[in-house]
Amino acid sequence: MKVSIDGQRLLRRIDELATIGAIVGASGERGSARLALTDEDRLGRDLVVRWMNDLGLEVTIDGIGNVIAVMPHASGHAPVMAGSHIDTVATGGRFDGNLGVLAGLEVIESVMAAGIDLERPLAVGFFTDEEGARFAPDMLGSLVYVGGMPLEQALDIAAVDGARLGDELIAIGYQGGGPCPGLVPHAFVELHIEQGPVLEAEGVRIGAVTGVQGISWTRVNLVGQSNHAGTTPMSMRRDSAAAMFDIGVRLAEIVAEVGPPQVGTIGRIEVTPNLVNVVPSRVSFTIDVRHTDEMVLRSVEDRVHAIVREIADRHGLMVSTETLARFEPVAFDDRVVSIVEATARAHGLSVQRMPSGAGHDAQMLARVCPTAMIFTPSVNGISHNPAEFTSDDDLIAGTQVLADVMLELTEWNPKERS
Repeated sequence: MKVSIDGQRLLRRIDELATIGAIVGASGERGSARLALTDEDRLGRDLVVRWMNDLGLEVTIDGIGNVIAVMPHASGHAPVMAGSHIDTVATGGRFDGNLGVLAGLEVIESVMAAGIDLERPLAVGFFTDEEGARFAPDMLGSLVYVGGMPLEQALDIAAVDGARLGDELIAIGYQGGGPCPGLVPHAFVELHIEQGPVLEAEGVRIGAVTGVQGISWTRVNLVGQSNHAGTTPMSMRRDSAAAMFDIGVRLAEIVAEVGPPQVGTIGRIEVTPNLVNVVPSRVSFTIDVRHTDEMVLRSVEDRVHAIVREIADRHGLMVSTETLARFEPVAFDDRVVSIVEATARAHGLSVQRMPSGAGHDAQMLARVCPTAMIFTPSVNGISHNPAEFTSDDDLIAGTQVLADVMLELTEWNPKERS
């Protein structure tokens, strides 16, 4: 059972969605800024929901604002679902998340136009606050969708700008009545740009994603004393920024010692009083560490927390830490990964099994149903940047693979041996 997707329709929708919250990069690249539950996010949601309604899909919005659209189908069977997210970081590109949602919509429209009779329906969804750029943790909507966080707890989360998530959800009109946890799919497949350099460097067209590495986000608060930058001797300072720089050096040393695929990042930084001639009294910053092996990740977390306290003590600082997000590594269903791999080969596309370095909604759906992901190449490995780019040919090829995988999964019985 096959269907040919309409690549030009897919590309038009990607371009149209990108005009909402449009931004321009340093070299004129076109990007998007639709932080979760902002007016721009609302407008993006409205557009995608309109496309869903135009196809006559059964659209449900749940209590955290996740939107799920299911093909009408008499069987009552659980659907094969695709999806991702349409929120972005403040300096986002046009493809991150959007591709997976609009590709899923394209597959459904192509199947309906062809009049193909399926054993079970198809569905597509987009999940709230996948990026975690405004409300931590990331993948928040899909976490609530699968029952990993109570809805009431999620609604009380405060944004980086101080807003309450539940209030913002109501303000944009997307707190729905659908249940949390939500509908459990027969299987879930997420198409996504790689957001890294591996596929392009290897000359490979399709990534058959085997899982997602574990993610640990910690906020560190260091409190010292502000003082005059010219008159305070170095030996008498309680300089919170100097301590942060020392922590950054030690973090890099640990990452280098552990080796690939270990990564570590100091990301969001807030300095007080943030003046050129004043020793900083307070610094708040985030540490992001990731690894595919849970035991290694735990070891790195322990080492990082130990050096934070050691360096804070040496600089005479008070220190506190807060866990913003913590997700164990996730292995996708090998049977579904194999279907992705075989489908790509059947289209004459080079394919490589690989883990994901970034977090995705698929890692949450993997808790409740057989799940896998499909990657398309990212030019120069750039993402979370208006310069993010994937060629039209690769976008269309990835969507065609998604279509064939979804159709095969409608006839797939996970209880049978593969």
